[in-house]
Amino acid sequence: MTDSEQIARLQGIVEDLLAEARKQGADAAEAGVSAQTGLSVTVRLGETETIEHTSDNGLGVTVYFGRRKGSANTTDLRPEAIRESVAAACRIARYTSEDPAAGLADPELLARDVPDLDLYHPWDIDAERAADVARRCEDAARAADPRITNSEGATLYTQRSGFVYGNTLGFIGGYPTTRHSLSCAVIAQQGDEMQRDYWYDSSRVPEALADPAAIGRRAAERTLARLDGRRLGTRECPVLFRADIAPSLLRSLFGAIRGHAVYRKSTFLLDQVGEQIFPDWVTVSEDPLKPRGQASAPFDNEGVATRYRELVSAGVLQGYLLDSYAARKLGLQSTASAGGVRNAHISSSGESFDELLKQMDRGVLVTELMGHGTNMVTGDYSRGAAGFWVEGGEIRYPIEEITIAGNLRDMFGQLAAVGSDDDIPSSIKTGSWLIERMTVGGD
Repeated sequence: MTDSEQIARLQGIVEDLLAEARKQGADAAEAGVSAQTGLSVTVRLGETETIEHTSDNGLGVTVYFGRRKGSANTTDLRPEAIRESVAAACRIARYTSEDPAAGLADPELLARDVPDLDLYHPWDIDAERAADVARRCEDAARAADPRITNSEGATLYTQRSGFVYGNTLGFIGGYPTTRHSLSCAVIAQQGDEMQRDYWYDSSRVPEALADPAAIGRRAAERTLARLDGRRLGTRECPVLFRADIAPSLLRSLFGAIRGHAVYRKSTFLLDQVGEQIFPDWVTVSEDPLKPRGQASAPFDNEGVATRYRELVSAGVLQGYLLDSYAARKLGLQSTASAGGVRNAHISSSGESFDELLKQMDRGVLVTELMGHGTNMVTGDYSRGAAGFWVEGGEIRYPIEEITIAGNLRDMFGQLAAVGSDDDIPSSIKTGSWLIERMTVGGD
């Protein structure tokens, strides 16, 4: 089945589903249907370990009886299963309480023109060739150094998906996407010490993936660098979050400005729109319409048209992340944020990674975070971590079993620099973050 035939099939399912909701008495309804196929091949120690062909479907329907809402989900796209899903949603809606904020998106916000964002680039690769690509990746990692003694394998994954959303306001739209990735994880041993690390790449376009051997070598380099780790005494010092770790800090920002956290008053950034939360050189934006973007989408999960938006401008918070429900609770308008932030980016202050090390001079470079020690109500932040001790602007030795602690509001305000090293394979584009001062807990 071609991508256009698949989208037409999913569109037909959505149309039938909305008609069934009307037939069962719903005043309004909305539905999203997805279908995807994939191939995952893992090679370990030179041998093909697993070959997985996947085929998954998903359907979600929400119906409204006035302001009463009911939802149901299924992975079965047969007509009888669809009818039962609609019936289940209707049963729920009939017994729920009225909610003034419930309902479809505002009609004037719906996407009327759906641009082609160039998100569909299928990879015509079979399991044998996929195994060959993964093997080249793992071979390069294992050959990098005699201390690489074991491997968790290299995995190539390729996926094709189709998605269609529609509602009873007359909106229906869909598009196909692809996603491809190659990853490798290896283990290094030195005496009785063993360390593990990994690297990967991901793209909409198979030809854009990094060279398999380069991914393997980088996985090996990262693993070897962790050997001979030391403990560190408790102190206060600057902390540099490496670029592949820094997206977690932006995710904390996004969690704090989600509309659902705001109307529940469960965020440390409550009532901060228009206030300075970062230094004035910082801009944080999202660009959902970026061609080939990892998180691009022409409309959100409610059919609202997406657009470029600055969440933080000159360090000042510009607004919240609102779906239709949260917007109504706050007396505001949807920001096309149903489904999250898409293709986020933070401005760089221009320094390279090496320049950031020199600017920090003496402190901790964080390369791994563990645990979930973030309190979104107070902003208190405490995570287990590992990384490197930096002295004189140079990496001196690996460190492990430390904690880093601070408050997110202070961390945002004390952001000294964001590097230009933003070439990480992620939908969140950021370089490394240098925070002026945090508490580092150790021995």
